[in-house]
Amino acid sequence: MKKDIQIGYDYFKNSSELNDIENTLFARAKQARENAYAPYSNFLVGCSVLLENGEIFSGNNQENAAFPSGLCAERTTLFWVAANFPNEKIKKIFIVGGPREFHEKNPPIPPCGACRQSLIEYETKQNENIDLYFSSMNDVVVKVNSIKDLLPFYFDATFL
Repeated sequence: MKKDIQIGYDYFKNSSELNDIENTLFARAKQARENAYAPYSNFLVGCSVLLENGEIFSGNNQENAAFPSGLCAERTTLFWVAANFPNEKIKKIFIVGGPREFHEKNPPIPPCGACRQSLIEYETKQNENIDLYFSSMNDVVVKVNSIKDLLPFYFDATFL
């Protein structure tokens, strides 16, 4: 038996289509991207997170000469937020990434597989979807309403 998976997503041609909070998250992720430590890949990623209490936190990727000791922006930000606000729900996550030398043709940059798995852990923990936005520096934005949309066959605690 063959089955298909369909993924719904929103596509914004530029940031003028975003609301105020989305634009704030986009700006914070862009700003965080500029401070990324990526001397080896020259691939900079910034992430911003909106918590249920209205606070916004951001982070970026941190590389290390001893691969794979670095950490992606999404996990850097998520782990810090979870360590400092363990009971606060995550409402929205915004990711902006791309090469240091940005090219207008760079597509929106989705989270890697390891980050998707980490993100699903927090979405499952809080038993509530997290809006996930991803972009490059060219203002084109993709939004999914759940991490599950990017990782439909996810692994969580129910398998243990």
